[in-house]
Amino acid sequence: MSKEQSLRMWIESFNKGEFDSKDLQTQIKAGWYDWFCKDESLASKTKRMGNIVKQFKDGGKLNLDKIYVWFKNNCTLAGPLYDDFRIADMESGDTLFTIQINCFREEKRYTVYGKKNDFDTSLFNTNSIKELVSWFNEGWQDNV
Repeated sequence: MSKEQSLRMWIESFNKGEFDSKDLQTQIKAGWYDWFCKDESLASKTKRMGNIVKQFKDGGKLNLDKIYVWFKNNCTLAGPLYDDFRIADMESGDTLFTIQINCFREEKRYTVYGKKNDFDTSLFNTNSIKELVSWFNEGWQDNV
């Protein structure tokens, strides 16, 4: 993966259209790390997931200056390809959250796993982008 940029900087770059090109180097710069789909499809996946990521705000569960985003297209042994994006700590490189999209193993469209519970079980799942973004933009509840 190329040099990571803070999520705040990534959102600014995304909003300026810097990741719109289908060029592979542009998509790697956008944060693609691993994929099994055609290279040409990465830009549309970046756009789809980026439209979610750009709604994340400081506070709540995220500090936009201390995290970065990266993308993965997953190939499983027992099902179709699916995408996820991951939020990682800039200093340590540790993944803090994995957000699966349309994973065949999950009941909901968006499923969040996290370091908070060692990625053991999902922290949140929903069929709504609005609910997903709200969950990230709100603080932790005592029962999570």
